[in-house]
Amino acid sequence: MKILVLGSGAREHAIILALKAEDARHEILAAPGNAGIAQDATLAGVDQLDGGAVTNFANENGVDLVVIGPEAPLVAGVADALRERGIPVFGPGKAAAQLEGSKAFAKRVMEAASVPTGRAVRAASVADVETAFDDLGAPYVVKADGLAAGKGVIVTSDRAEALAHAAHYLPQGPVLIEEFLSGPEVSLFFLSDGDTVRALSPAQDFKRAYDGDEGPNTGGMGAYSPLPWLDEQFGSEQAFVSLVTDQVALPVVRQLDAEGTPFIGLLYAGLILTDKGIKVIEFNARFGDPETQVVLPRLVTPLSELLFAAASGTLEDQPEPVFSDDVAITVVLASEGYPEAPQTGRQISGLSDAARVDGVRIVHAATAGPDAPGGDLIATGGRVLNVVSVGSDFSAARAQAYDAMNRIGLDGAHFRKDIAARVAE
Repeated sequence: MKILVLGSGAREHAIILALKAEDARHEILAAPGNAGIAQDATLAGVDQLDGGAVTNFANENGVDLVVIGPEAPLVAGVADALRERGIPVFGPGKAAAQLEGSKAFAKRVMEAASVPTGRAVRAASVADVETAFDDLGAPYVVKADGLAAGKGVIVTSDRAEALAHAAHYLPQGPVLIEEFLSGPEVSLFFLSDGDTVRALSPAQDFKRAYDGDEGPNTGGMGAYSPLPWLDEQFGSEQAFVSLVTDQVALPVVRQLDAEGTPFIGLLYAGLILTDKGIKVIEFNARFGDPETQVVLPRLVTPLSELLFAAASGTLEDQPEPVFSDDVAITVVLASEGYPEAPQTGRQISGLSDAARVDGVRIVHAATAGPDAPGGDLIATGGRVLNVVSVGSDFSAARAQAYDAMNRIGLDGAHFRKDIAARVAE
């Protein structure tokens, strides 16, 4: 197949690596890509946010499938433009993408579909926020309603800090004040063709910047898959997945279909396992980052078949995806100052040496070409790259990942040293 992947991060690089691994004959294009993606796909000079430009490019270049990675093109309606011209696209239309684009929209859909979630209050002013704090109590959970690149959420017992966070986002529109939910978190991806869903393997990510879940929230500093501890509570991973499929994914997909906004693409369910059962924290309308980096390397079923079936409305003909017994972890290398004020433009060394570690692949998130031929790549963002390690068990996978990470040089950079530590014990 000829496949165009929109996006420039580690999620998109992971998707491209999975597509390459299943069949070397695929021709893979990426827009805009990054320095790492350029090693595994042909970069295309097309604006990923311009639906008309993407559609024309796909038509002119005989693209068989477009895969939209990030949220911004989805909310911009790029998938709608492609579908109007009959081009298979994996990613929801603008209306359905509001499931991620608007926290308030997602809460309304969950309520209509009877999906278990925490209480939430929409606050349009500081006075509304104060009232909601009084009602829901501490710890305080404040969420920007729109897209905020993973930085719009704060969870804190410091009322002044929570109020300042709300005040920062209120000029852009109302914020959501939510009930604090306690318990382990799980990320679960569902492929959807608007009617049928197929679940992938669960993962857990690490949002806080530093070891021991300390520091500010980030876009994710690492992840691992599968989650062996699900067996203890639910009997098996499959039992857990079936429960979430029935209680969360299918009701939401059917609700959106009934509203005339079918969800075609990747439904990301951010879940929390409370003492009162499974509840949804949030939905995303695309593959999660960094969970994609650990879920896709374990996928045995060809990814392209699943994506094309979802885009074509034939997912019911696909059996449940099959995963290997291997485990995978990913550790994120972040620039100095991330997430508040990342320092960019610094050289990255040791990548070739790191890539030589058995079971490891380097997945690029924010890298650019060297300043001079043969030179080192340059870090261009907060989360620079992922070390992804696949092994027979978590102890082996962790050893490989940190061996590789310690071979990479980036001045001032930091990474968490406790990714998957508990499951490796």
